[in-house]
Amino acid sequence: MDLKQQAAKEAVSFIKNGMVIGFGAGATMAYMVQYLQQENRKVQVYSSSAGTRELLAQHGFVIQDIAGTAYLDIYFDGCDQFDKDLNALKSGGGIHTMEKLLASMAREFVLVGDELKYADSLTTKYPVVLEVLPQAKSFVTTKLESLYQGLKLVYRENAPNDFVITENGNLLLDVWFTALPELRELNERLKSITGVVDTSLFYGLATKAITAGSDGIKIFTKEKTL
Repeated sequence: MDLKQQAAKEAVSFIKNGMVIGFGAGATMAYMVQYLQQENRKVQVYSSSAGTRELLAQHGFVIQDIAGTAYLDIYFDGCDQFDKDLNALKSGGGIHTMEKLLASMAREFVLVGDELKYADSLTTKYPVVLEVLPQAKSFVTTKLESLYQGLKLVYRENAPNDFVITENGNLLLDVWFTALPELRELNERLKSITGVVDTSLFYGLATKAITAGSDGIKIFTKEKTL
């Protein structure tokens, strides 16, 4: 059993009959779906990911419409990196707006993954990704360059001049910092830029993280920041 499987199996132990559960994207979430089916627990399920929704359906779960709820008991998701305060970067998939919506709905937001996801402080190994309205493409980059020095700004493309488009019809802008600014200020500044829908910085949202590593399972906890 690999580390992601171990973390996923531990995470499923937090799910009880009757709960309203949300799942994000990735291999660890796929393992969670498999283990949850094996446990035969009766739950309502939602997902921020088209791939996970398809997997849930294949395993016999009825996927609920996100627009029809404002509350989840627990939302589970992976991340690229999280810190000692459970702030996280979720930059890879580009679906962070929907992921953040479900995380904000949840009484508990639980990060699940292997031990390599943890760092005392978030680093610049991954970009901060912004979902940007197409009409704001030039404005947002100009605004960022006026706020921060030494940025590398790259709109994601499938091919030259063929921009990646999110499920919401928007663009994805990878923002590479030479050093991350203070996270609270960064979170507020980026979200205040007109044309930015949301960012891949999950500041003050997670309440727990479950990791698997050479020393076994570790569980990190904190009070949710409102």
